[in-house]
Parts: sequence; C-alpha cells; structure tokens
Amino acid sequence: MSDDPTIGFLKADVARFCAGLDELAPAIRLRLLVQLRASLDKVTDAALDEGMAAAKAEGWGLRQIGGQVGLSHEKVRYRLAQSAGKDEPAGEPS
Repeated sequence: MSDDPTIGFLKADVARFCAGLDELAPAIRLRLLVQLRASLDKVTDAALDEGMAAAKAEGWGLRQIGGQVGLSHEKVRYRLAQSAGKDEPAGEPS
C-alpha cells in the first residue's frame, strides 16, 4: 500500500513480535495478539483523527479528507465531532 520505508520497518517489527508468539500456549498467544491489535487501533485511530483535524484546519473538505483516508464524508464529520468533544474540558459546555 505504501512505499514509505518507515511503514515497512513497523510492519517488520510487528511481524517479528507475532513470530515470537509461536511457541506460546494458544490462550496466551491469542490474548497478546488481541492486546496488540487494540493498542495499534487506539494509536492509529488517534493519529488519524489528528490528521483529519489538521486537514480540515487547512481548509480541506470532508469529501476530500474522506477520499484520502477511505471513509465517507459523513464518517469523517462524525469522527471530527467526536474527537473535538474529547478535547473539551469536563463540565464545560461547548
């Protein structure tokens, strides 16, 4: 998908981690894989939301952002609203 070498390095690191699980008992192996997946999802989702917010701040349209990230413009709108809501201090209305 990407020719960026940093993606290749990350992918190789994850592959090495997964290969290191081969000798573990299935329950431990599956638990670690689920934890890895959840951790990666959390980090990449946050980075994606930040990137979409930066694009919006630069004047990109929701459809243009969606086209770049593979989401509908409505999903982009929803995610931007959700991430903006997380940034508000608790108890203070927007």
